[in-house]
Amino acid sequence: MFRSRSKDEQAATAKVTADQPQQPRDPQAPKGRPTPKRSDAQSQRRSRAHTPTNRKEASKAQREARRADMAKQREAMASGDERYLPVRDKGPVRRFARDFVDSRWCVAEFFLPMAVIILVLTMVRVPQIQNIALLLWLVIIVLIVLDSIAIWIRLGKRLQERFPQENLKGVKAYAVMRTLQMRRLRLPKPQVKRGERP
Repeated sequence: MFRSRSKDEQAATAKVTADQPQQPRDPQAPKGRPTPKRSDAQSQRRSRAHTPTNRKEASKAQREARRADMAKQREAMASGDERYLPVRDKGPVRRFARDFVDSRWCVAEFFLPMAVIILVLTMVRVPQIQNIALLLWLVIIVLIVLDSIAIWIRLGKRLQERFPQENLKGVKAYAVMRTLQMRRLRLPKPQVKRGERP
C-alpha cells in the first residue's frame, strides 16, 4: 500500500495525461461570477458551519432543537400530521384504531365527570346518598369493563379484516386506553365525527 508505484503504472498515467489536450486557461477570461468580498465570504462561512465552541452553547443548541421538535409534535397532535407524530401514534393501523374509538360513544370517557359527582355524593353525610354513590361506583366500573371488552373484540375483528399483513401488537390496548380520555382532551385530536365509519 505504501510502496512506490511500479514503472508500468507510472507510464500508464503519463500516457493518459498526454492524451488529454492541454488548454491553459486564459488568465484574463472571466470565471462566470464575481469574487465575493472577504467580509461576505466570512459571514457565509460562519452561518453555514456554526459549530458551538463550548459545552454551554452546545447544550443550548440541543435545547433549541428539542424545543422545535416538540413544537412540531404538538402541531402534529392537533392536526393529525403523520410525519411528526410520536412513534406510538404513527402508522395507518394506529390511525384506524383512533378513528374507530373516536367515531363512537364510550362509557369510559364519562368516567372522570362521574367520578367527581360520586366523590361529591360520598361527602354528603346522609347514609342513603352514600350507598347510592357506592352503587354508582360499581355500576360505572362494570359498564366500563363491558364496553372495553366489546371494543377489544370488535376492533380486533375489524383490524384483522382491514390489515391482515400488519403487526397488530398493542393496538387494541392503545384503543382501549384512548377510550379512558374525554373526547376533547384526546391527543392526537379526533379526525372523525361521532357516527362516521372509519
